Amino acid sequence: MTRVIRCLIYRDLLVAWRRRSDVAVTLLFFVIVVSLFPLGVGPEPELLRQIAPGVIWVAALLSSLLALGRLFEADHADGTLEQLALGAAPLGVVVSAKALAHWLVSGLPLVAIAPLLALQYDLPGGLYGVLALSLLLGTPVLSMIGAIGAALTLGLRGAGVLLALLVLPLFVPVLILGAGAVEMAAAGVGGHGQLLLLGAMLVVAAALAPWASAAALRISLE
Repeated sequence: MTRVIRCLIYRDLLVAWRRRSDVAVTLLFFVIVVSLFPLGVGPEPELLRQIAPGVIWVAALLSSLLALGRLFEADHADGTLEQLALGAAPLGVVVSAKALAHWLVSGLPLVAIAPLLALQYDLPGGLYGVLALSLLLGTPVLSMIGAIGAALTLGLRGAGVLLALLVLPLFVPVLILGAGAVEMAAAGVGGHGQLLLLGAMLVVAAALAPWASAAALRISLE
């Protein structure tokens, strides 16, 4: 099973490399959204520090949503998804591998670049690690939850709009906890509680979301 997961991740990463323009669009969208807010609200340092966690987290959430359409669509179009569903590996394991590869391509770059973009908001030095850690714990949850929505809307007309309507309400707790961790750390209270909750959500999502996505895929393929 480990070999199957490794092969699927390697395949999806190779496909993403060949379509790196799609990956670049997601990263560029994140950079543009985060960079526009300081230009729009003005150079007031105190205001920028207050809005920084929410802005960065909303931008990361929207970027993750933008990338969700690529999770199963290409494999469904060329028939690969049907072959994977008929294979010996459980479909839940296949979904886990694809979700992990999707996060490595669309989520991990956001985690890496977010502290650099946060420099525009004049955040105190101690908050950059909290911001990166909150994104490191939260963005995989977005990918796992988003995989369920992507599976449910696979092959439907207007799938992008339906996907947003399905998953955005489920993204809200992750957004609140992620931004709240940075805000609590900025207030001197410490964001350990929010980070622990994000970690718990990640464990639950990793255990349950792939199998829910697999059931949704079987419905969509039928």
